[in-house]
Amino acid sequence: MIDTEQTTLLNDVFSTKAGTIYQHDAERCWYVDFAGKVARFDYRCLLKLRKAVYHVDIERKLLSSEKSPDVEIIFICACDHCYILTLAQIIALKELLEGTFVMLELNHILHDRFCHIPA
Repeated sequence: MIDTEQTTLLNDVFSTKAGTIYQHDAERCWYVDFAGKVARFDYRCLLKLRKAVYHVDIERKLLSSEKSPDVEIIFICACDHCYILTLAQIIALKELLEGTFVMLELNHILHDRFCHIPA
């Protein structure tokens, strides 16, 4: 978990019941608190995580009649983190990432609008 000293430097970007993503402005990174693990990502690796999660074909896995386990390994190349998640956890992580990127885009739009107001 993240210690209390560090939480004062973190901005909560988006939260669900399953986890939270924080932004650390001074370090220019994001902390993903999900599945009992807090992982630090730079923006490039956060994009890679989103791509890897979106790449999992959840519908195909749910409709499959194979006796394979409902577990997926999310490994991000050039990053130090790996997740071993159930399909339910993948759905929850996808929701968390979708909300995070919507909030980041909204923040970007607001910043552009308010910073470029003619005097």
